[in-house]
Amino acid sequence: MSTTTATPLRNEVSLGLFLMVFSVLVSPVIDIFAKLAVAAVPATEITFVRLVFQMGVLAPICLMRGTLFAVTWRKMGLHAARGLLMATTMISFVTPLAVMEVADAIAIFFVEPIILTILGSIFLKETIGWRRYTACGVGFFGSLLVIQPSLEEVGPIALLPVVAAFSLALFYLLTRLVAQKEDPWSMQFYAGLWGGLFSGLLLVIGGKAGISFLTPVMPDMKTTLYIAGAAVAAVIAGVLGVYAYRSAPASTLAPLQYLEIVSATILGWFVFGHLPDAVKWLGIAIIIGSGLYVIWRERKLNKTATTPPVSAPV
Repeated sequence: MSTTTATPLRNEVSLGLFLMVFSVLVSPVIDIFAKLAVAAVPATEITFVRLVFQMGVLAPICLMRGTLFAVTWRKMGLHAARGLLMATTMISFVTPLAVMEVADAIAIFFVEPIILTILGSIFLKETIGWRRYTACGVGFFGSLLVIQPSLEEVGPIALLPVVAAFSLALFYLLTRLVAQKEDPWSMQFYAGLWGGLFSGLLLVIGGKAGISFLTPVMPDMKTTLYIAGAAVAAVIAGVLGVYAYRSAPASTLAPLQYLEIVSATILGWFVFGHLPDAVKWLGIAIIIGSGLYVIWRERKLNKTATTPPVSAPV
């Protein structure tokens, strides 16, 4: 490769790395606002507003790009499933924030790459060696170090971030199935559309059935601002992620996602005065180490693959 060709490529990757770091630093702001809002309104309502806001932002972008209808309609069932999983991920993650600290929930949630590795080997027949299986096992052990004291503190609700991680892993599996021939912006719009319909339906059913944690609540001005802040931060982080993945390979960007635990811990300490204890720090370190090894191993093996992996930001 000539010097003139290599320099623009390096500049593109550097831009992608910068955008990804910015996205990861913004992402915990979503969770901070969500934690402040979920004290007054149910997580399903926060999810519904976020997804409606996401559609409102993405619709004009897709129209300007001429890609609003650039999806394969015969795969709309898969797009609907992605929306369902997106809503499930959000609801399962935001709900425990009412009683859990943000850093703890994110640390547990970051078993997602490990779950994705295992599910990929089962459903996509991806070859997974003993090293990555071992790393997955170590990562699950690390998650238990965070989950166990959380279970004692808040009860079974501490397991919901694992549900969120599992549903997000399934979301990524479906993304891999449809992303090669679909426009990523349109994919995100329709995921928001179907996820909004699903969460809205839950609110209607919950309101009629009198289910407290599914009954919509008219928020006061402060809570409305919290929800709006979460929605705005989610769109900013999502757009930054889109452009980051357009500028740099997913395998290069993936390790940066673990910076979110660090920034979430700092923000959680600044806003709520909470820091994880020694056992949770050990669990967080094990989760990060295991996840980084899985990513490194996959990146190393992908260098010899004939077809590069497909990845799309949430």
